[in-house]
Amino acid sequence: MYNNRHYYCVILAGGIGSRFWPISRISMPKQFLDFTATGRSFLRMTYDRVKNVIPEENILVVTLRKYREIVTEQLPELRAENLLLEEYNRNTAPALTFATYSLLSRDPEAVMLATPSDLVIDGQEIFEKALMRAFEFAAQSDALITLGVVPTRPDPNFGYIQAADALQEDKPVLVKTFTEKPDPDLAKVFLDTGEFLWNSGMFVWKAETIRGELEKYSPEITRIWSGWDSAMGGGNEAAFLQKVYTSDMPRTSIDYAVMEKTEKAWVYPAQFKWADIGNWDSLYEYLANHDENGNASNFKGKSLLKDSENNILYSAKKGKLTAICGLENYVVIDTYDVLLICPREDDKFKPFLSDLALPDYKEFK
Repeated sequence: MYNNRHYYCVILAGGIGSRFWPISRISMPKQFLDFTATGRSFLRMTYDRVKNVIPEENILVVTLRKYREIVTEQLPELRAENLLLEEYNRNTAPALTFATYSLLSRDPEAVMLATPSDLVIDGQEIFEKALMRAFEFAAQSDALITLGVVPTRPDPNFGYIQAADALQEDKPVLVKTFTEKPDPDLAKVFLDTGEFLWNSGMFVWKAETIRGELEKYSPEITRIWSGWDSAMGGGNEAAFLQKVYTSDMPRTSIDYAVMEKTEKAWVYPAQFKWADIGNWDSLYEYLANHDENGNASNFKGKSLLKDSENNILYSAKKGKLTAICGLENYVVIDTYDVLLICPREDDKFKPFLSDLALPDYKEFK
């Protein structure tokens, strides 16, 4: 019989947050920043969100080695052995392989929640109830459960999961299909059918079950970890991890590596309010202040806005006045060394950011 001493949480906090440049930088990516009115970083909010369900000694963070000091500063209560440090970012499948083998070396009966560190969730009680139900189901089965969020609009920025059976409240169902970011028309079709949920990016499963599915569907990743059972938790763990991360490690997501291939995928329909903070539009709702003209802003100094609507505005300098007139649907970000002015549309913003790879702008990344 499982109980919560076997329940674990793995917080994935190794991304570099390039889409939120220039607020988010390689040296301080978005999961460590406070965009909102809460006064807490996304990482801090994620940790606080799960600690009522997961024993704090069972909460782990996977991040890059260069972010060790940031994590320990923001989460001083995190145990040193619960900070898993990657040498390089290889996306979520390698990070969760690391976490899975680490947990199995400690507790073969581990049941784990895997969660990104950059989600915003409203409705803590509903979230905790959904999480407990998902843990209970996973603990008694070989299900790989995604927490699916009941969609409220046909949003093309999110992934969608189609249920194989009729959706019922508080009851996991088998997954039929995954679709990553459909076009707006298809998203509307998904919403109208009542068969689809948003893919929250949060998963619950037994560590042993995901180990088996990783080894079955992604041997190109797991073969690199050969010998983990004797290395993890031992004196040669550091040398072993160095060898693993300097090998030809594939860069791939857990969705592609396992979830879209496995026959054990289930989805739990959850009612809490959720947002994946992956672009400026998704952040818009959660910035600290909103005015009557639809401007979302976070100013450290003073501001003067006139005839401006639906903008995303940020200024990092306390003694500075931000004055804007006649602007609509723009992103204006003023940091200590970069001023960004760009339309909010993702199809314009993403190509523009690609120019940051040029040598002339390396110092500003």
